[in-house]
Amino acid sequence: MNFEDELKQKVQETEKTVYEFLPEEEGFQKTILEAMNYSMKAGGKRLRPLLMAETYRMFGGTGEVIRPFMAAMEMIHTHSLIHDDLPALDNDEYRRGKKTTHVVYGEAMAILAGDALLNYAYETAARAFVLEPGHERIGKAFRILTAKTGIYGMLGGQCVDVEYEGKNLERERLDFIYRLKTSALIEASMMVGAVLAGASDEKIALLERVAGKVGLAFQIQDDILDVVSTTETLGKPVGSDEENRKTTYVTLEGIEKAREDVRRLSDEAIEELDTLEEKNPFLMELLKSLIDRKK
Repeated sequence: MNFEDELKQKVQETEKTVYEFLPEEEGFQKTILEAMNYSMKAGGKRLRPLLMAETYRMFGGTGEVIRPFMAAMEMIHTHSLIHDDLPALDNDEYRRGKKTTHVVYGEAMAILAGDALLNYAYETAARAFVLEPGHERIGKAFRILTAKTGIYGMLGGQCVDVEYEGKNLERERLDFIYRLKTSALIEASMMVGAVLAGASDEKIALLERVAGKVGLAFQIQDDILDVVSTTETLGKPVGSDEENRKTTYVTLEGIEKAREDVRRLSDEAIEELDTLEEKNPFLMELLKSLIDRKK
């Protein structure tokens, strides 16, 4: 099986796992549950839970304990997209080729749907404690998940991003935003997989560095695509960074330097990952594929 076929199969398997943890659409709060599921089922690469699963496999993990964490990670990521698209932030009407949550359900319900997904993510991850009551590493994995999501992770990066929209940003602050807003969830994904599989602290720290570089390269590539791609290809509006007067890696460094740095960061991440005695050829190819992605 070639990489593209294997990727398609693994994404389908990952999506099936995520869908198994979605809430039933019933009760007086049915509308919020529908909005949550609408957003979760709108497609996407399922990159973060896939990275989590493949890192877990790389270190010999075979149990069910990873599954609620995979679903939780995708819920956290989707929550951030719902809120990013709101009129108060990016004001986007399309995400993954479909109408955004606030367009379909209204702004108030979209805010609540994002809040609900973030909270439900933690409820979902906590199911791991019931799946394997004696698993001593679940608590550590849970702490990583929550820390990388919060004010010292993704949400912290988003806050600084919003605060400095329309203002001149220096490179140091932009790197801070990217490392928290984008890298943090990729770091959490790979670290949680490694922790639950029993990897050493040294190897978990190495994966955090690798994932940090991957996340930064991923966000810079996103900046590039916002300039050179099309709405049809990306499934969301292009040119929104310029329209919102946002400082990006491209506006600071230029598109050619941005492309060079995507390649450099990706190469550094791959080289460091390859120093591990544990190997996962598919994971390696997955990380390489992020360099040249077109959407």
